[in-house]
Amino acid sequence: MKNHTIFFKNKIYIEDTATIVGPKEHEGPVGKYFDKNIEDDLLGQKSHEKAETKLHISTIKYLLNKTHRKPHEIDLCLSGDLLDEISGANFTMREFDIPFMGLYNACATFGEALIAASCFLDTDNFSRVICSTSSHFSTAERQYRYPLELGNQRTPLAQWTATGVGATMLNNVSGKVIIDCATIGRVVDYGLTDANDMGAAMAPAARETLLAHLEGTGRSPDYYDLILTGDLGEAGHRLLILLMEEKGVKLGSNYCDCGILLFNRMAQDVGQGGSGAACSSTVFNGYVYKKLLSGELNKVLLIPTGALVSKTSSLQGESIPGIAHAVSFKRV
Repeated sequence: MKNHTIFFKNKIYIEDTATIVGPKEHEGPVGKYFDKNIEDDLLGQKSHEKAETKLHISTIKYLLNKTHRKPHEIDLCLSGDLLDEISGANFTMREFDIPFMGLYNACATFGEALIAASCFLDTDNFSRVICSTSSHFSTAERQYRYPLELGNQRTPLAQWTATGVGATMLNNVSGKVIIDCATIGRVVDYGLTDANDMGAAMAPAARETLLAHLEGTGRSPDYYDLILTGDLGEAGHRLLILLMEEKGVKLGSNYCDCGILLFNRMAQDVGQGGSGAACSSTVFNGYVYKKLLSGELNKVLLIPTGALVSKTSSLQGESIPGIAHAVSFKRV
């Protein structure tokens, strides 16, 4: 391990992925790359929280069907979401006879899951692990901001929480895409307190992790066909470019953000773009993975970003720490 970057001794393969998204996400620029979409984000349930759980269950079932795997063939499922006590993931996994570990790193949870799963698989004690994260616009708004019924005006720097689920099945046997290394992020807090400006809170953590990854691997930004942060949105994306320039590193046209790719900002009225635990997991498992399979991309660095905030800490005047993890993918 060099500069908190892990180089895996064995090849960690992606066996397959699955994505199900909401109507707004399906209408976005990368909508055609998702496996399935829903038309009603309530899904016939009594609450949006129950709808998010149903969506998560459906995505894992779809992944098992795609890979022709039975639950007993899965050694572990690493899942998370944005709800209190990751209740959505907990309720999801009571439907499956699969060992489960729940994770929470806010919108960076998908990166955390990929790194943990890769470490488990690298020991040879595990053969097949599922990583999945979910989020839902309506559940996130109710938990972190205001009930939708109030009709509060959104601030200029606000983002739109993605409705969807992205799931990845990893193994240590075969596949067309591998995870070759990963950089574990550290908590970075610049003292920001605006809960509507998540991009600014997370960008410093993204810089810390990207710099650590480049130093730990000896790579430059142009080594990758695509460097993709998770949830910075348009303003946070521009901020990261400036923060990297302060350190003498120039990010080129191969850098983008999942929150920018997920929506058409102006046409869909989503503020600075997408966010949420499903933002990076759906964009990667849908758009990016298919581009890797086709050979349009060969090397990708995914950096899911998270704002480690809670409704309680915000009310108590706490600042918003950020976290980011980097995962390097290669087509083989």
